[in-house]
Amino acid sequence: MFDRIREIPGTTLDRARYHAILGEETERATRPIWKLERSQYFYEPDDDPSWRAFVAGHWTQVLAVFESERLEVRAEAEKYARQGSELRRLRIVERPVTPYLLWEMHWFKILAEKVRDLEHVAPLPEIVVDEHALYHVRYDADWRACGARRIDDTKVMRQAIQEIADLWESAEPFSRYFHRAIEPLTPASQRSFLRFGSIRMTP
Repeated sequence: MFDRIREIPGTTLDRARYHAILGEETERATRPIWKLERSQYFYEPDDDPSWRAFVAGHWTQVLAVFESERLEVRAEAEKYARQGSELRRLRIVERPVTPYLLWEMHWFKILAEKVRDLEHVAPLPEIVVDEHALYHVRYDADWRACGARRIDDTKVMRQAIQEIADLWESAEPFSRYFHRAIEPLTPASQRSFLRFGSIRMTP
């Protein structure tokens, strides 16, 4: 199904409409929400303080911002739980780890998985799917989020959930992956972040 997702008919939504609809559906979710992220780089909103610190090369400030958001993130997870839902975010990680992913890894808990055998035609698509719809998330040439295609085909939704869930079950838990592959990079990461701040990263 992953190979076909880009060709399946859907409704194109701009970024604002996509986030509005997804936000409404998330408020009503009673089952897991699945998110599959494949790209090794995205361009985050400029009003994100941790992102601004990241591109400026201020790694200590990045970690301080993340720490300041801990209670808010925990409250969001508890809200999902009260609804009977949860966000299951599956993150594909290539090696060597990109500076973007080194930043992102300090923000959320993820799972890592080898996906080469699944990418027959193109890299896996960026997907969000829940009990309401499947969203094929869209990005511009610089990997800034610009909306999504909404797919309402229930058969496609069920198959996507199953395939992502299969990856989830066989993936490496984040805590183990972080300590093995990310934590050793962090002490020497300042140089990488400073270099990143002076160049444009493209996929």
